[in-house]
Formats: sequence, structure tokens, C-alpha cells
Amino acid sequence: MGSVKVSYRVEGNGPALYLVHGIGARKTTWEYLVDGLKEHFTCVTHDLRGHGESPVPPVPYHLDQLVDDLEGLRKHLGHERIHVAGHSLGGMIGPAYARRYPRRVLSVGLLSTAAGRTRADRGKLQAVGRAMETNGVIPVMDTLVERWYTDAFIEARPDLIAKRKREVQDTPENVFLNVFRIYATTEMAPWLHEIHCPCLVLTGELDGACTPRLNRLMAGKLPDSKLVILDNLKHSVLVEAPERVLPHVRDFLLARADGETRVSRN
Repeated sequence: MGSVKVSYRVEGNGPALYLVHGIGARKTTWEYLVDGLKEHFTCVTHDLRGHGESPVPPVPYHLDQLVDDLEGLRKHLGHERIHVAGHSLGGMIGPAYARRYPRRVLSVGLLSTAAGRTRADRGKLQAVGRAMETNGVIPVMDTLVERWYTDAFIEARPDLIAKRKREVQDTPENVFLNVFRIYATTEMAPWLHEIHCPCLVLTGELDGACTPRLNRLMAGKLPDSKLVILDNLKHSVLVEAPERVLPHVRDFLLARADGETRVSRN
């Protein structure tokens, strides 16, 4: 199967910045960061296949196909070289894209993602996956929410928690389970050393799956990386504290925005 023509949005001017969301999320996850970046960058967001307004081809999907979709979008929009930043599963799609298309990538942002998981780390994820496969995604929703957000945020912003739950509920269950499996089984550690472009590695201090320990390991394996650990945050940093994420992403990109993005001729 080739690439899927995903639903996308383009805002801003300047070098192209492709922003890739995670499991069961939507391109709107990036709205706050886009508002803070579009003055300097052409921000491209899209719904992953099976999510939001994008087509829902039959599962299973594989990481390579999600990379195909990103490349198909780049070709469609005609950007010669791009910055890529992704959250969670998106933080795996970005490096995988850079590995396959190194000449197309100016930088990569790995936000709230993981590599170098131990057997215990994998076991915890597998337990969550088995619970969803056995009981369904919706009955496990509260467990997911507790993994994604701090208790204080859950209490303070029930509106945003409800919105996130709706996104998950509106994602076909077989798609959600499939992309969770990609996230749970992808291991980037053996090949991160092949990513030679500048990389931003960022996670929350309290993220139980994409821990500071794993992010320090990733930063150590990447030849050119900057590591940021945001205190008192769990997994969903783009929803709970986008105002804390934005300065790090913006400063990282502006410091490396010397590779001007041109329109491709192919």
C-alpha cells in the first residue's frame, strides 16, 4: 500500500515545519504551537491515516506507511527540505522519516517519545495494550488519562479532558489499537545514531512511559541533540502546558533556521 492523501492544514510563512500528532489525536493538537511559530515558519499539520478527517484504510498500518504519508504530503506541497517535530508516536515518525530521507530534513523534534525501553518498560506497555484489546479502549480511558495528565490538570480542565476523550472515542478502535501497537513495539535505539540533523529531545519529568531516563538515552545516541525535561508534567505536554513547550521548540528552530526551504521541482 502506498501513501494516503491525508487531511492537512498549512499556516504561516518561512521554512516548512511539519508537525505530527500522536495516538488518537488530531492536527488541532498543535494549534497553540502553530500560533506561536507561524510568524517564522510555514506550519503544516495533518491527521494521521485513520484519524480525524483523513481516510481510514484497512488496518494493519506500519510505521513505514506513516512515513510514506508524510513524504506524500511533502511532495504534494512541494517543500524541498523540512523541519519535522512529532509528539509520542509522531516523535517516532519524525526520526524514521529523517532516517529514510536524510536530505529532506533540516531538524527533528522528538517530543514525549521513547527509545531504549527495558523489558520492564515494554511489559508495562504490553499490559495496557492487552487491557484495551480485552476490554476495549473506552473502559481503559481513565487509565490513559491518568498516564497523560497530572491530577491537578485533570481537576482544573475537565473541558480539555473531555475533548481528548472524544478524540479517542471518535478514532476507530481497531485503528487506535493498531497505532498503539506501533508505538509500543517501535524501537529506535539501534538506529538513532544515523540521524545526523539537529534534534530536540523533550519530555515531561513525570511521564511514566516516555521517561527522562529514556529521553537522556535518546539524546546520548543522537549525534546532534538538545535535551529538555519539563518538570511536573506527564505525557500530554501539548495539551497541558503548550506555553511551556513553545519557547523550547521556537528557540531550537530559530537557531537552526539557516536552511531555507525552497519549492521542490520534482
